[in-house]
Amino acid sequence: MTGNGRSFDARVGGALVDPNLQQALSNVRTNFVGRRAAAKSALPEWGDLSNEATAIKNHVLTHLDVYLEAYEAKATAAGATVHWAATAADARDIILRLCREAGAKTVTKGKSMVAEEIHLNQHLEANGITPVETDLGEYIIQLRGEIPSHIIAPAVHLTKAQVEADFRKEHTHLDPARSLQEPRELVNEARGILRSKFLAADAGITGANFLIAETGTSVIVTNEGNGDLTQVLPPVHIVITSIEKIVPTLEDVSTILRLLARSATGQDVSTYTTFSTGPKRAADPDGPGAYHVVILDNGRSEMLGTELQDVLRCIRCGACMNHCPVYQAIGGHAYGAVYAGPIGSVLTPALPGGAAAKDLPNATPFCGRCEEVCPMQIPLPGMMRHFRQEQVRMAKAPTGQRIGLGLWAYLAQRPRLYRLFTRASTRVLEMWSGGKGRTRWLPLASGWTRHRDLPAPQGRTFHDLWAERQKQRGKS
Repeated sequence: MTGNGRSFDARVGGALVDPNLQQALSNVRTNFVGRRAAAKSALPEWGDLSNEATAIKNHVLTHLDVYLEAYEAKATAAGATVHWAATAADARDIILRLCREAGAKTVTKGKSMVAEEIHLNQHLEANGITPVETDLGEYIIQLRGEIPSHIIAPAVHLTKAQVEADFRKEHTHLDPARSLQEPRELVNEARGILRSKFLAADAGITGANFLIAETGTSVIVTNEGNGDLTQVLPPVHIVITSIEKIVPTLEDVSTILRLLARSATGQDVSTYTTFSTGPKRAADPDGPGAYHVVILDNGRSEMLGTELQDVLRCIRCGACMNHCPVYQAIGGHAYGAVYAGPIGSVLTPALPGGAAAKDLPNATPFCGRCEEVCPMQIPLPGMMRHFRQEQVRMAKAPTGQRIGLGLWAYLAQRPRLYRLFTRASTRVLEMWSGGKGRTRWLPLASGWTRHRDLPAPQGRTFHDLWAERQKQRGKS
């Protein structure tokens, strides 16, 4: 979590009036959504693939212990060393120990949300080791001291002008008169800076989109090739991932890969899909001399067999975020957590320390778009309702929400009083609107009317109309 000492409401308020953020978020609405729709429509078997991928992950989660043990056996046979981390602190300590054993002073890092989850960079820096993010988006936010604002596009919240300003501020050894007007120029500058980092790194750390039990293989999916350089050039490759990333076979991972890139970026397949099995062999031209895999639990095993198990099917495509009207309006940092958007609103409260994220399940209009576009068919709205119900049950929901739901429940259990109240409120709201069908201000509803008109009821209540209809049917 990283709320910067502000409440969720305060972060949302700041995001809504941030002109740079709002300009940057237009790219989410115009690019990700349209490209995914085109990729899906071009694949007639999309529905069948989604069903099959969902069944694969359900099967794995039911037999997770079996597949994790099978993966460890195959990976170990291929020369890897597998480490089990129950908590985020365990994972940090294991990776720090491996870096120290390698004599590492500088490590290059591929993009990893799990590394962000355990705050790995901060831990390495506090212990005298310099981590260098090599994914372009991660490199940019590392310069800014920020967390990712998106699962697949960490710097989507920034404009090109902001990135240019950051590069000029940080890359002071370069010609101040150089042109950085074009995206290509920004990319080339970052590439030049990072090239020497790749060559000098003492260890490389990557995440893993998948672990394959059949072969003991880790898989990363990238569009820049930085992940390959991170894991091939240094003498030590360390993978940090979590227990739910396991899949049984190569065929299974191929099925899910057909959905991943299409859901994430609208590509048929990512530019690089890299399979790594063990360290360098005698006949290999390159590769690490040592290969370690750190597999993190951090509360995930406690979700198994509960209402939250389905969230472990997530393949981190980001489609739910891209289509969520709340995320489109406020971006990722307003959530105050590493995982933002609908998936973050479920996963973050479920992880250790998630009590601080009690507001996130309320950051949804329940439009259902997140569940509709999820290739793994995760029922995200239902899970957010689960957290809301828990908040109400434990009296931890916001005071206004508890009072409002309490009043509604009181009325709903008393039909006559409910009908009397709805008839009266319908008349009052209709009069308040002056017969215009909408009102621009209403007491206790300023959160809505500050930004939009509130539709006013017109005519009779549903109960009145239904009673009349039933009466007419009785006469016919």
